[in-house]
Amino acid sequence: MDSYSRTVSAVAAELTPKVAAVRFGRGSGSAVVVSRTELVTNAHVVGRSRSGRADFGDGSQVPVRVAGADPLSDLALLQADGDLPEPVRLGSADDLVVGQLVVAVGNPLGLAGSVTAGVVSALGRSLPTQDGTAGRVVEDVIQTDAALNPGNSGGALADSEGRVVGINTAVAGTGLGLAVPVNATTRRIVDTLRADGRVRRAYLGVVGAPAPVPAAVADRYGRRNGLRLAEVVTGSPADRAGLRRGDLVLDVGRRPVEDAQGIQRQLFADAIGAPLPVTVLRNGAMVDVVAVPSELD
Repeated sequence: MDSYSRTVSAVAAELTPKVAAVRFGRGSGSAVVVSRTELVTNAHVVGRSRSGRADFGDGSQVPVRVAGADPLSDLALLQADGDLPEPVRLGSADDLVVGQLVVAVGNPLGLAGSVTAGVVSALGRSLPTQDGTAGRVVEDVIQTDAALNPGNSGGALADSEGRVVGINTAVAGTGLGLAVPVNATTRRIVDTLRADGRVRRAYLGVVGAPAPVPAAVADRYGRRNGLRLAEVVTGSPADRAGLRRGDLVLDVGRRPVEDAQGIQRQLFADAIGAPLPVTVLRNGAMVDVVAVPSELD
């Protein structure tokens, strides 16, 4: 057997027993065992359901209940009412590079234990999500050409060492799949779902896109990129703080910001009602404001 096949088959052997087919009413998909009592899947897989069933490749079936779901990250945590296999090993999507081998394990079209392989096609993609009237963009999404089909959602995307680095979430088109990254932000979301059953978020009210910092400023402050504000929602905390369309955001909470995720990763429950310093470049000058995020409804 060639080295590529040995790698893929080893990852498949490790992960296939730890990825379940899950069913919730009319919805179905996949889920990944993350502890001896818990699985992670997509929020869109569970929908509005509160309970369902996990089926494993060895024929075992385990009732599960939804411990918490977060549509704005498309993640859900399931609590099992019975024994689960050993959990997967979690890696970090922050360590991925374009062209790297990845293996997807899930249950596409009801075909349990299916394995596909491909490469990381791109990093830093964005995935729009919606929860009622609230919208958000999941940043740093992994794009892969590993074949994904309906039913793969909630399954594992793993590196060549068998570490799960993403939760497959969407089939964007032929030969194009997306996965929510496993990183510090998603780990925090899962921990919050475990503790509270939901994720409370702070709301700032800005929309932006990455943009380069002018050379003179970049040389002076050692910063190459920021977030250009394309919209500041009227009446939002950002608007009340004095942020304007066209501002180039450099720091939020005294941390460098280069993309929307740089802001979003700070907008959790502990930021609600708390002063949040923001530094922007406006007309060639540094401007400091203090915003007070409200709770996202």
